[in-house]
Amino acid sequence: MKQILVNTKFDAGSIVVVDATDAKNLHFKIRNDTNSHFAQWFYFQLSNVMNKDLNLSFLELAGTAFPDGWKNYSICVSYDNQYWFRVPTVFDGSTLRFSITPERNTVYFAYFEPYSYERHLKLIGAANCSDICTHEILAQTHEGRNIDLLVIGNVASKVKIWFTARQHPGETMAEWFMEGLIDRLLDKKDATSKKILQDCVFYLVPNMNPDGAYNGNLRTNVLGVNLNRKWLNPSLETSPEVYYVREKMQQTGVDMSFDIHGDESIPYIFLSRCEDGPKFSKKQQELGNYFRDVLTRVSPDFQTKNGYEQGHFGSESATIATSWIGDTFDSLSYTLEMPFKDNDNLKDEVSGWNGHRSYLFGESFLTAIYATFAAKFKEIYVK
Repeated sequence: MKQILVNTKFDAGSIVVVDATDAKNLHFKIRNDTNSHFAQWFYFQLSNVMNKDLNLSFLELAGTAFPDGWKNYSICVSYDNQYWFRVPTVFDGSTLRFSITPERNTVYFAYFEPYSYERHLKLIGAANCSDICTHEILAQTHEGRNIDLLVIGNVASKVKIWFTARQHPGETMAEWFMEGLIDRLLDKKDATSKKILQDCVFYLVPNMNPDGAYNGNLRTNVLGVNLNRKWLNPSLETSPEVYYVREKMQQTGVDMSFDIHGDESIPYIFLSRCEDGPKFSKKQQELGNYFRDVLTRVSPDFQTKNGYEQGHFGSESATIATSWIGDTFDSLSYTLEMPFKDNDNLKDEVSGWNGHRSYLFGESFLTAIYATFAAKFKEIYVK
């Protein structure tokens, strides 16, 4: 009988092998992000497993970044690294266990459906070929990857709408969302896109943390820095990703901004804004409430009952992107969270929340932006 092989030597691959000698007792641990104590992301391949009854255990999860994320969690599984399905797990507070009898000789396991750097490059390349999009490289990361910015629309437009995604690189649903949004914006036959681009320009950073993403990190860049805690005082040495995006925002101005994320524990899609900041204005409250209400009507995936309580970020509140942008520009500024688990608002027992559903939600998100612009912004900015 052939030995079971474990492979992580690919884009975003990550796991620690404790014991892979016995198919019925395969033991693993979650690897820390590079130069960091955060641990949650995994993505690996097993080979020589066809028709074997596999019992897998992930150990010492009480010490991971989000232990509650393992409760009621179903693992992502794929035979071809393209189509992903879910397998239920059991979590006892420390160890996560699940069983599978693979129908193919190789099988992949991941925390969430991956979004590869190759796919990122294809997304940027396709947008670069559009005559309504400009691709800018704001700078390069510590490992030399581009910090890509897509500018869609006329930069002379009065309304500036910003999107950032994957500050936390393991939150891959964020770039799936961005792909859906970008594809719709670039569709010249889409009436909503055509109409909103007459008056608005979109600035989109699909992957704020390409080094962390490629190296299989959940929360940090390769230097161990949580980018979404560096918006007050970014560093050229350790957080250039934030430094250069922030610098570009100061050049363009911001009227709406959305920072796209994934939440490990809460099985819902929700918005978060930092209302506890000293500069939170009546304008921000009214615009934000209007947008939230429109999105509720536009997308059955979205809801407002479950999410973060006010003050969730505590003393770190002022350091995150949504707070800094809202305070600096007095703009509509939201963090969007999508689940690593399923969306309990509309469950899918086969796939849970996944890349394609994130893509479709990104498409529908544009409708809510247009409705908010048409009702609230147009009278302010467009004569």
